[in-house]
Amino acid sequence: MDSKILVIGSSGQIGTELVLKLREIYGNKNVIASDIRKGNYEVMESGPFEYLDVMNKNEVKEVLEKHEITEVYLMVAILSVIAEQNPLKAWELNMNSLFNILELAKNGYIKRLFWPSSIAVFGPDTPKEMTPQDTVIKPSTVYGISKLAGENWCSYYRNKYGVDVRSIRYPGLISYKTTPGGGTTDYAVEIFYEAIKRKSYTCFLEKDTVLPMMYMDDAINATIGIMQPESLPSYVSYNLGAFSFSPEELAEAIKMKIPQFEISYKPDARQEIAMTWPQSIDDSKARKDWGWEPKVGLEEMVDIMLQGLHFTI
Repeated sequence: MDSKILVIGSSGQIGTELVLKLREIYGNKNVIASDIRKGNYEVMESGPFEYLDVMNKNEVKEVLEKHEITEVYLMVAILSVIAEQNPLKAWELNMNSLFNILELAKNGYIKRLFWPSSIAVFGPDTPKEMTPQDTVIKPSTVYGISKLAGENWCSYYRNKYGVDVRSIRYPGLISYKTTPGGGTTDYAVEIFYEAIKRKSYTCFLEKDTVLPMMYMDDAINATIGIMQPESLPSYVSYNLGAFSFSPEELAEAIKMKIPQFEISYKPDARQEIAMTWPQSIDDSKARKDWGWEPKVGLEEMVDIMLQGLHFTI
């Protein structure tokens, strides 16, 4: 039977580009986008779209049956910064959306499920350099706590009920095609907009705060790639890495292309979150188990971002 794919949260930063890539691979009519708000023009015009509230399990079930869905990508989440402002709302959305889909998968409505985790699962006691797949995991943010709980529930449903659920611990993601959604690494996207428009940027992190990052195309390829093997031998949620840099290092790379660019620093509450996260990631398990390999490096990412935004700003 051909794959029929539902992307829930298709109007978000990852979901938008994921839908378009999946439609390129599987055909427009076989990939149904869904969200509580409409997506961008290309998503809405290139294939089916359903207005869908993932918190309503019966509504989700109806869409699954209507389109004879086999795979679901659940991309709904309230991210780190916004979650800290409203912890209970973030916990409710991040966890109950997952429970609804896990239950539907357990009851046979979905054959395979993708759910995004994050480096936010790690905390201040986690090793910073080349953070291992298996290590101390004690998150200190609402977002991280919900992602760690989600990982454990995904493992439970896989082991207890045989649910085929797969997950990636995303690092910070960088793209010019969609705006960031309230994460601690958003500066790495904002800086490009400001470099082109104003030739200056005030960063909300300290200049030497190193964090793991990834260009969106690599994240999309990994998200689709982890769904391809018939089974995964080791984990539900895999570490994923590409490159790491600080705001100062990124600013220097931008200055190579825009010499007049200037950066200043005014750390806010996001600095406290960033200090609890890893600086680099050991993703050797993902490379071994399902062939993960990033394609875009830091310098290439800077070129892509500046070129892409010149045509959109």
